[in-house]
Amino acid sequence: MSWWHRTDWLTRAGLLCLAVLVLGTVVATVFGIGGDPEAMVGPRLAPPGGDYPLGTDQLGRSMLPRLFEGIGTTLLLSTVAVLVTAVIATLLGIAAGYWGGWLGEVVMRLVEVLYSFPTIVLAILVAAVVGPGQTATVCSIILITIPLMTRLVRAAAIIVAQRDYVTSAVISGAGWPRILFRHVLPNISGTIAVQGTYALSVGILVEGGLSFLGFGVQPPQSSLGALIQQGSTYLIAAPWLVIVPGIVLVVAILAINVFGDGLRDSLEPREARSLV
Repeated sequence: MSWWHRTDWLTRAGLLCLAVLVLGTVVATVFGIGGDPEAMVGPRLAPPGGDYPLGTDQLGRSMLPRLFEGIGTTLLLSTVAVLVTAVIATLLGIAAGYWGGWLGEVVMRLVEVLYSFPTIVLAILVAAVVGPGQTATVCSIILITIPLMTRLVRAAAIIVAQRDYVTSAVISGAGWPRILFRHVLPNISGTIAVQGTYALSVGILVEGGLSFLGFGVQPPQSSLGALIQQGSTYLIAAPWLVIVPGIVLVVAILAINVFGDGLRDSLEPREARSLV
């Protein structure tokens, strides 16, 4: 039975919803659906309907192409940051879990220092150091998502390192690169994949919060957080400027979390949501 048929309808719905967001954004970007996101094509703050399915913003720009641009920017920045996080957290977690000792202590103390910072405070601190923009967003997501993933990868690596096949490989004289990448890494890949989905949802949320505060993506480029921030000024006169990107942001985070739960249940059945 395939993975698709082994998952529940909620997991499949989350994956389909995420796929629609990604594919819709790619198609809209490639074929220019809605036109130029920076072109002033209509009256200011026009309501949704007619030539402007999602209305226009305060400068008369159509919200449809700006929304597609915002989704693409948010997903791209979050995905890049999470991929970097996965690589760093995997290396640190495996090293701390397999060798332990002083190396493990150093890694875990560094992780705990990062974990002690409130999320938004750490993001603002990074933006203050590197300057507002995409770089600050990516660096913030990396620093915020590394601690939890490293701790969980370390815990999984400790368990795998104590198993018989790893002990047999050590006794047979296999070098540590072979043990780590042939025996340890494949057996903790499920943990990495599951935590990667959760980190992606956190990354999207961090991007939204940082851009809303003005430290993330800067105009004229848009992201979901930037669109919400720009539209909040006109919340009473043009609520669609906030409601539409806000709904997309919530749906994206919810879809990723639901898919992550299903992935966890599939890869780690002992952690399943239901005992029925």
